[in-house]
Amino acid sequence: MIHGGDIYSIGKKVIDFSSNINPFGTVEGFKEHLFQNFNRVEVYPDIKYRNLKKRVAEYLGVEEKNVIVGNGAVDIINNIVLMFNRVVVFIPCFIEYILRPKLYNKDVLMLNLQKDFTLDIKLIYENLKPSDLLILGNPNNPTGLRIEKNTLIEIANLVEERRAFLLLDEAFFEFCDGYDSIKELKGFKNICILRAATKFFALPGIRLGYACADEKFVKEYSKYELPWTVNAFAELAAEVIFNEGYIKKTKEYIKIQRDDVFNRLSKIKNIKPFRSDCNFMLIKLLKKDEEYIYERLLEKNILVRKCSSFYGLDNTFIRIAIKSREDNEVLIKEINNILGDGDEI
Repeated sequence: MIHGGDIYSIGKKVIDFSSNINPFGTVEGFKEHLFQNFNRVEVYPDIKYRNLKKRVAEYLGVEEKNVIVGNGAVDIINNIVLMFNRVVVFIPCFIEYILRPKLYNKDVLMLNLQKDFTLDIKLIYENLKPSDLLILGNPNNPTGLRIEKNTLIEIANLVEERRAFLLLDEAFFEFCDGYDSIKELKGFKNICILRAATKFFALPGIRLGYACADEKFVKEYSKYELPWTVNAFAELAAEVIFNEGYIKKTKEYIKIQRDDVFNRLSKIKNIKPFRSDCNFMLIKLLKKDEEYIYERLLEKNILVRKCSSFYGLDNTFIRIAIKSREDNEVLIKEINNILGDGDEI
């Protein structure tokens, strides 16, 4: 399993902690908006996506000429990879940063995160070359950590100095507190900031990714994208999902639940949870391995993400999503029963 959310291979109903989707589900009014405009499936989408790009630009606070849209974030990652000969990543990371360039016989340089899963910027100084594509998750998957603001600005300056390019994958941006990289990195010409509707807006079944970059890069990118990659439902989604009340409610809820889950898991023997800035958490298993805990939890109809498929991690890690309070309670209880002493926590 190289991705979470594969409920189809399980064969039974489970609480899916392997997929990091907003527990509130889609924004209010979304379904009604789809039904009211269903007849738009009968015509081609605008091949230039003018209305979609306008809506995304308004949400991101950029100009339409700086917007890229795609069939999910992976579609955009795939196309950008095609534009460069060498890709530099830090592991562990989202596996498509590595699989996409390898598929096209691109060189991939994998650098290791530090023991606490933070970036060692010295490795970028030592290894980044002109025309390299550096891909960084912010927050990173599976570690859940954002790059500290000053570190990110230093990386951006280094990338510019080396005449390389930075793809900053922020698929989980809205779950996080703190700075907005689009504002902080304004003016840099060799950076593309990527986001998506999949996780925060609970739309994994409607493939909508979007990004912002310098106008010159956007024009070059357009040579690599297929026509009509974004469907009518994704266009409709963008008209209603960027709701400030929904965003605020979700951020506040996730922070409370994440802190509670971390604190309670920290009390369980034989595991070590790592602090996260978003809606999922990496856990080190100090006893047993991923297969053992995976199977035992599956017996209780709970699905977690095994992490040995991530470059840089072995079979002693799992990843869990932050879900509803009730579901989180079930997970904590069962992990404690399996690996702890079963005491109240």
